Amino acid sequence: MDFDQALPVIFMALMGLSMLVYVVSDGYDLGVGMLMHRASDTDKDVMLASIGPFWDANETWLVLGVGILLVAFPKAHGLVLGELYLPVALMLVGLTLRGVAFDFRVKARDTHKLTWDRLFFAGSLLASVAQGWMLGRYVSGFGVGWNYPLFAAAIAVALPMAYVLMGAAWLIMKTEGELQERAVAWARIAWAPMVGGLVLISMATPWVSPTVRERWFALPELIALMAIPLMTAGCLLAVRALLRTRQVRGPLCWLPFVLLVLVFVLGFLGLAYSLYPYVVLDQLTIWDAASSPEALKVILVGVCISVPAIAGYTVFSYRVFRGKTGELKYA
Repeated sequence: MDFDQALPVIFMALMGLSMLVYVVSDGYDLGVGMLMHRASDTDKDVMLASIGPFWDANETWLVLGVGILLVAFPKAHGLVLGELYLPVALMLVGLTLRGVAFDFRVKARDTHKLTWDRLFFAGSLLASVAQGWMLGRYVSGFGVGWNYPLFAAAIAVALPMAYVLMGAAWLIMKTEGELQERAVAWARIAWAPMVGGLVLISMATPWVSPTVRERWFALPELIALMAIPLMTAGCLLAVRALLRTRQVRGPLCWLPFVLLVLVFVLGFLGLAYSLYPYVVLDQLTIWDAASSPEALKVILVGVCISVPAIAGYTVFSYRVFRGKTGELKYA
C-alpha cells in the first residue's frame, strides 16, 4: 500500500481515535449529569466541580471527529448525517441544555436552582440516548427493517447505563466522604444493567449484520478475537469485585475508572475490526468515501497541527486539576 492509499486509513484511524476519546471523556461527565437527581444540593456542587474544568475540552474531540468525517470522507459525511439528522439534532439540544444549565445555575436564585439542575440532568440523558441510537444505526449500516430500529433502541438504553457507571467511577476517584460512598452505591446499581445490556447487544450485533457475523465467526480469526470479550469480562468482574472492598475508597479509588476506560477501548477495537474497511457498513469503503489524495495531503498538514494541540491541552488540563475535588466555587 503506497502513501496515497494509506492516507484514507490514517484519517479513518484519527477519526476513530477522536470519537473514542470523546466517548470516554464526555461519557463520564454525561454520567455525572445523569446522577445529579440522586444527589443532595451540596453533593451537586461537588459533582459539577469534578467535571467543570474538563467538560468543554472533552467535547472538542467530538468536533474533531465530525470535522475529519466532513473534510476527509465527504461522501460518508452526507450519508451518515442524512440518516442521523434527527438524533444529531437532539444530541446537540442536549449538549446545549447542559452548557446553559451549568453556567446559569450559579446565577439563579435558590428557588430556580433546582430547575437548572433538572435541565442539566435532562440534557445529559437526551445526549446519551441520542448517541446510543446513532451508534446502533451506524453499526447496523442503516439497515431497513423492524429489527434495525429495535437494535438501535437497545443501544440507546444501554449506552446511558454505561455512562452512568463511568460517571460513578469518576466520582469514586475524584471525591471523598459521603459522596464517595454514594458513588460506590450508584456504581453497584449501574453495573448489572450495563453488563446485561452489553451482553445482549453483543449477541444481537451478528444477528442484524451478516457482514459482522461472517467476520466474528471466521476461523482462525475467531481465536484471536476471543481475547476482546475475555478481557472485557475480566475488567468488568474486577470492577464489581473492587466495589465491594474498602480499598476502592482509598488507594485504589482510581482503578474502577481505569478498568472501565479499558472496556471502552476494547469495545472500540472490536467495532473497528467489525467495520474495516467500511466507513459505512456494506455501503462505502474508506477509499470510496475519501477525498482526493491531494486534498488529504493538505488536510494532513492541518491535522498535524491541531491534533497535538488538542491532545496537549487535554493532558495539561487533567494534570493541573488532578486529585480530589473540593467545593464548587465561582469567581
